[in-house]
Parts: sequence; C-alpha cells; structure tokens
Amino acid sequence: MPIPEHRFDKPHPRTACVALNDGSVFFGTGFGAVGTSVGELCFNTSMTGYQEIMTDPSYAGQIVTFTFPHIGIVGANAEDEESPSPVAAGMITKCVPGRASNWRAAEDLSCWLAKRNQIGVGGLDTRRLTREIRRQGAPHAAIAHDPGGELHPDDLVERARQFAGLTGADLASKISAKDSYGWTGSVWNWPEGYSMGPSAKYKVAAVDYGAKRNILRCLASHGCEVRVFPAVATAEEILSSRPDGLFLSNGPGDPAATGKFAVPMIRHVLEKSSIPVFGICLGHQMLALALGAATMKMNHGHHGANHPVLDKATRKVEITAMNHGFAVDSRTLPAGVSETHVSLFDGSNCGIQMDERPVFSVQFHPEASPGPQDSQYHFRCFVDAMSERLKSNRI
Repeated sequence: MPIPEHRFDKPHPRTACVALNDGSVFFGTGFGAVGTSVGELCFNTSMTGYQEIMTDPSYAGQIVTFTFPHIGIVGANAEDEESPSPVAAGMITKCVPGRASNWRAAEDLSCWLAKRNQIGVGGLDTRRLTREIRRQGAPHAAIAHDPGGELHPDDLVERARQFAGLTGADLASKISAKDSYGWTGSVWNWPEGYSMGPSAKYKVAAVDYGAKRNILRCLASHGCEVRVFPAVATAEEILSSRPDGLFLSNGPGDPAATGKFAVPMIRHVLEKSSIPVFGICLGHQMLALALGAATMKMNHGHHGANHPVLDKATRKVEITAMNHGFAVDSRTLPAGVSETHVSLFDGSNCGIQMDERPVFSVQFHPEASPGPQDSQYHFRCFVDAMSERLKSNRI
C-alpha cells in the first residue's frame, strides 16, 4: 500500500471517521494507513510514549484514544518499538500530527503508521470521546481513513456492532512467538543507547503472552539469561531448560480464555519446582487464576502512565504505567495468597504474592518509567529470590 502524502501547511480535510456500536459517529482527518479497522475503544492518559503504546502487544484488538492533545511531536524511530510487528488496531488524537521535531526521529508518525498498516484519526474532540468510553464501558468501534473523503458511516456503525469484542478472546496465543529464542541486550542509556547486559547469573524462562521488549531488557539488565517461550509452551518444555526463575509476561485478550492452556502449565511448574515466579499484567492474571482466584472485565480499564498504586506492606505510593481491561477479583484470592498492591484510583487489585513462597505478580508495568523508576525494584525482588534459592541449593 503506498504511503499517502501529508501536507502540514494546508487546512485539514475531512478524510476519516470513527463509528461506535451505539450509532455515534465522529469525523476527522486521517493519517497513517488508508483503510478500515475495528476494535475495542479505550483511552490512554500518557503524555509520551505513543510509539511504545502502539507496538505494545497488550493493545491487540484495541483502538487507542490519546487524551493528551499533541501526539507525534517527537516522530518515530526503530529503537522505541516494543514488538516487531503492528499490534494496536488504530489511534485517535485531538491534533493531527505535524512534522517531527526531535533528534532521535527517523520519520514522522504518519509515515511510520502507514508502513505498519495502522490507521490514525486526528482532529477529534478526544475529551468527549473519553467521556463516551467511560459512560459506555470500552465500546466497540470502527475507524476509516480515505484520502478522497469517501466515507460510509452507516457501514462503519454496523461493523462496530459486529465486532466480537475481547471478552472470551484468547489473543495471546495468536501474537506470541511461535518458537523459543534467547534474549540479550540492556535498557537504553544515555548517550550510547542500547547495549549488552551484564554477565548473566540467572537463567530465566519467560513465557511470551505478548511480551514487551523492554521487560526482556530489564531482566537482562539485572543479570538474567532470558529464554523466551511461546504462550502455549508446556511445563515440561520450560522445566527442561532448568531455569532459576519463571517470568509470565504481559499480553492482550481475556485472561479466562488464555488461562485454559496457561493455568495448567503454571500449576504444574508450581507443583514440580520451587523456582521463583514473577508475573506482569496478563502474567499477573494468569498467576492469580492458577492460584485459584478469578478475573473480571473492567468498565473502561486502566491505560496510562500516571496511575498511583499503594504498596500495602510499606504504605508507599508508586506512580505506575498500566494497560489492562481485565482485573483480578481480590475477593476471590484463596488462603495463602495475599494482596500486595491496590489502585488508588478505584481500589482494584494491582498485586499478589504467595505467603510462603517467592511467587508474586503485579498488574502494572515496572519496566516503564512514569515515576520514573518507582516500581523497578520488582525486578530486583525477582533476582534476589533466585539468588536465595541458589544459595540454599534447593531443587
């Protein structure tokens, strides 16, 4: 598909449309790819990191409305991509992105989206759209971009109504790696950028439900030799690699659906070994299901980089990044499993831990930097747990 030419010095034409399943229609200016797309509509409150958001595998099946008005200012570059292929179903912005102005920019946001077949719609009242998302509870939506302005809102409304939604959908197995692979490389540092991690001391088996690259970088930066396994990997395959720890990654979709194959694997690992287990986001939900808890669909989810979370043990507040539309129901946590973190926005569960074992998980993303590093210590806790186990020479 050819990349459309964008003229930033001309008035923005009406070349795009957003339609919701309740019949609401919003017109704007298209950028990025030409075509149509459907998905669950969510909003994200982050002021930065739009490129990471659009390539975060957790956003599969979702169209992202950015509440911050100026998106695209710093352009795009290959270093800030969290996955090798397009993920989010589209993006909606207040202002139509202009020319990039940043020393790291390799291209404008519109061109970057077009190359990845991701549609953008700008010029909308994103405040109103956000209120609709809160009122309706993550509505289904269809978006279209046509440079000639040939838009068909009635057809888009029907497409939005036909969208199956994320409830009951296992998306993790569809976007996960198909084969296992090793990961090396450290987090980005000024001024050299990405580099090799320190010498590895611990072997970590990371299950890819839609893993962000920066999570793997953080593990490597803490001295982990990371082996990434597909979402459908068995406990036997994972344990045969003789890992010192098991990591459960973030990912998209309904945790109950993914849990049908993930939960038996996690339970088997917990029964057959004493290795520490650490989960993030969907990995947190998978661990909770494996331990006997339940998950539930949220009204509009938590998406953004400014979410305050309370650590119940220390009473400290962490400013975290979040991206989830499902949550663990803390009322269903079994005996022997404690709630460690809660959201200060709505009191929803944000962390759990087994009382007698180094098995824990969090609903937020400690690899992101909104605090900027309030929650990075979770990686250190995981590494410390592996170190303690190796010292005790347990199986």
